[in-house]
Amino acid sequence: MATPILAQPDVDSGLRPVPVTNRNGVLEILRMRRDPFSFADEKRLRFGEVSGMNALGIRMVTCSGPEAANEILMNKDRAFANAPAWSYFIGPFFNRGVMLLDFDEHRHHRHILQQAFTPKVLKGYMDEMQPMIAERMTRFPTGKVLMLSEFKQLTLDVALEVFLGLELPKPEADRLNKAFIETVRAGVAFVRKPVPGGRWWKGVRSRKILEDFFYEHIPAKRAEQTPDLFSVLCHAESDDGDRFTDEDVVNHMIFVLMAAHDTSTITMSQMAYHMAKHPEWQQRAREESLALGEHLTYDDLASMEAIDLIMKESLRMCPPVPAQPRMAIKDTQVQGFFIPKGTMVVVPQMANHRRRDIFSHPDMFDPERFSADRAEDKAHRMAWMPFGGGVHKCIGLYFGQMEIKTIMHHLLRGYEWSVPADYVMPMDYSALPVPKDKLPVTMRRR
Repeated sequence: MATPILAQPDVDSGLRPVPVTNRNGVLEILRMRRDPFSFADEKRLRFGEVSGMNALGIRMVTCSGPEAANEILMNKDRAFANAPAWSYFIGPFFNRGVMLLDFDEHRHHRHILQQAFTPKVLKGYMDEMQPMIAERMTRFPTGKVLMLSEFKQLTLDVALEVFLGLELPKPEADRLNKAFIETVRAGVAFVRKPVPGGRWWKGVRSRKILEDFFYEHIPAKRAEQTPDLFSVLCHAESDDGDRFTDEDVVNHMIFVLMAAHDTSTITMSQMAYHMAKHPEWQQRAREESLALGEHLTYDDLASMEAIDLIMKESLRMCPPVPAQPRMAIKDTQVQGFFIPKGTMVVVPQMANHRRRDIFSHPDMFDPERFSADRAEDKAHRMAWMPFGGGVHKCIGLYFGQMEIKTIMHHLLRGYEWSVPADYVMPMDYSALPVPKDKLPVTMRRR
């Protein structure tokens, strides 16, 4: 029986048609969420690097490998767009965030937004967050601790202070946290209409909560310049004197706060898990942090070799954003396969990070693969890409690494943690990848 294809290319084009699975698309997505690595291996074995399926009302083509990632993300022919792809998943909830803009408009907004992430501004954020994190870590719980929950609360506290410049009462902070969680989870809802009680409905409701919160505080932020991101965005100007409107500020704040909050939480949960399973790495990183002293400066970050290796390997094994979707806005090709206009293409960086042709023993935790003498991540510019690539590469990646290293520095100096020898962290891949059990560890003060 012939394999179904996505669309037949012109005979003269020299392009191949994309093979398509004839299985139920929704069931395929459920399989992918249960075990993305086995799913990716099975698809590549059956179809090769490029294959498609029809699901959730769209044509979706997975393009595996770093070469395909490079074609799509570098986008030299301007054939792929972010907005129509990401908007399908999160558009109603993170409308017009920087990741959901394209081409000239994206470049214009990113140019203004970049002023919030210059080295000088990052040092100001570091000065704000370092004493706050140090103080919070003195009150970190001991005994049986759910690390995902603790990291989520801590990163929210950091975001509220460094990004918003606000101290909120706990009920208000909890309300915002719940709103962010519901907006993220809404993007993977199967029922994509605001049916009361459903994920989509909760996401729409939570987006309104976030909008109301930011609009309420804009007048005060416009009136006075303060070191926080919220104020920086209210006062930032382009070289031509262009400034963000109130609507722009709200859209970017909701997106950036979500992105910083969730990605840092996921990364630190992975790091904590691997350091619990590999206590020799936990101790190596601790000795490094003890040598640096309690007060961490921006310039100290570059010398944190062990934490840097652990962080990179954790990001390889579980990138917080597991895939990069793009929409073909004209007929085009990827790796010699015909991609018709209106097709969503997906770069599966989570699966790409486990490729045996790039990484030795890819399912093994091995931070030394990022050391200068091995540098497995340098095999290809898209071999390791937890922050995406091309013009849409994560604008906050240096802030995220700064926050993660600062938190882990203080955690290592003050505490030791462990898990049972036979414990394997169960993962939930239904939205962003998080531990189903919130990563329970035994925490002890040193």
